[in-house]
Amino acid sequence: MDLSEIGKITQSEWLKTFEMRPDMNLWMGEYVVMPNHFHAIIGIGENEYNTQNDTQCSRDAMHCVSTGGDTTNTAENKNPKNQFGPQSKNLPSIIRGFKIGVTKNARQINSGFAWQARYHDHIIRDEKSYNTIAEYIINNPVKWTEDKFYTP
Repeated sequence: MDLSEIGKITQSEWLKTFEMRPDMNLWMGEYVVMPNHFHAIIGIGENEYNTQNDTQCSRDAMHCVSTGGDTTNTAENKNPKNQFGPQSKNLPSIIRGFKIGVTKNARQINSGFAWQARYHDHIIRDEKSYNTIAEYIINNPVKWTEDKFYTP
């Protein structure tokens, strides 16, 4: 994939993500910058922010990953609080910082640059799943001509 100037910014900001957060024990898996989107695998190893013994909320068993909370309309949920504590030092804060960095620099080239509002995430739980997702990322550029947004 030949990267545009904004693509080069995206790649640079992704690489900076790991340099800027040594305290989070991050590791970089496969990634690809596409003309209109980005795919990546990021690992968050054990660190001081995710190894607390938290039994008060719904958590994934490994590394206390937020997986959502109870949204039923019970008395204790009428005024819900953020059950997961401050939203820093977690995947959403990593993605937020990455997108801010890209946006700030990309708008110097294209003032109308904007990301889609959300992102898709998936917890990879085993080697087979990792390999399937990694293969998808690696092969994504080959399938670019089949993308609905492809323009020759």
